[in-house]
Amino acid sequence: MSDVIIDTILDLLKIIPFLFIAFLIMEYLEHGVKKKSFVLKNKKLGPLFGSLLGVVPQCGFSVMATNLFASGIITIGSLLAIYLSTSDEMLPLLITSGMSLKTILLVLGIKVLVAIIFGYLLDFLYKEKKTKKDFSICHDDDCHCEEGILKSSLIHTGKISLFILITTFILNLLIHYLGEDMIASILLKNNFFGPFLASLVGLIPNCASSVLITELYISGVITTGMFIGGLLTGSGIGLMLLFKVNKNKKENIILLTSLYLIGSFVGVLIDLFNIVLN
Repeated sequence: MSDVIIDTILDLLKIIPFLFIAFLIMEYLEHGVKKKSFVLKNKKLGPLFGSLLGVVPQCGFSVMATNLFASGIITIGSLLAIYLSTSDEMLPLLITSGMSLKTILLVLGIKVLVAIIFGYLLDFLYKEKKTKKDFSICHDDDCHCEEGILKSSLIHTGKISLFILITTFILNLLIHYLGEDMIASILLKNNFFGPFLASLVGLIPNCASSVLITELYISGVITTGMFIGGLLTGSGIGLMLLFKVNKNKKENIILLTSLYLIGSFVGVLIDLFNIVLN
């Protein structure tokens, strides 16, 4: 139990700075008329920048992007690109395992390429305008926006942090008592449905999913397709937060479904053509 509590607190501490920055940006945009038009005019580069930003081994970026999307600051394609390219703990694990630089760059390259392609594709297909055109994030919270952006950003950060603390603790508790071995036993090597299962595991809103999938790949337990599929769907706790902060359930379902289908499709494709990274 002590390990679960410590892991939960550490996970939260890593995310809080990104939460605060996201809310600070939203508050700043909400109170600045000129900044809004600048953001609206530059959304076309979102999926490209998002895919590159997500590669940084820190799940905080997906959390920050989720809040920015919920307020209409970035597009749905940009958020999908960040989710798809998010690395979580994968990159440090590959580096410390002695994996070759070529393999690591190939993994990152695939994730970025997939993120760019499907990020722009989703923006092209999804034309619905967001209801929050004024970037307002104060409708549901008593954040005292009139007293300055710093105080209101701190209040928003505190409320979301409490939500993350509770839900992350519950997830860590479930993973601890169910055991990673049980999840690993489900991911059978040389199974056609492997990428579908791995992509499902990747959807677990916790950094533990990327750790488990990466460790299984390093150990040779799962295929390359399962590895990539699971990593593509792994977006840390960003997806969980999405259902909390974004009131448009249609968009949430689109993002969840897109993540899973893309991860599964790319994973199956890699295994079908027997693509090897090392």
